[in-house]
Amino acid sequence: MNGDEAAHVSSRSLNRNQRIRGKYNSFHSKVDINDLLSRVREDEKKQKKENLIFFGLVAAVVTVTGIIASL
Repeated sequence: MNGDEAAHVSSRSLNRNQRIRGKYNSFHSKVDINDLLSRVREDEKKQKKENLIFFGLVAAVVTVTGIIASL
């Protein structure tokens, strides 16, 4: 094994160790409930907006189709 291969192997194991440490650190860090609640509220607002846009487009298509069919 030459120096380049050794460096590659050690960097690969270092990256693995960093991922494992990062994974466990996330479990031990504190979570702000207000931050989580605000994220949920933002997601709900976004989903509600998307639903309104979707149903508005469906209503517009039905209306246009009805107008064209009545001519």
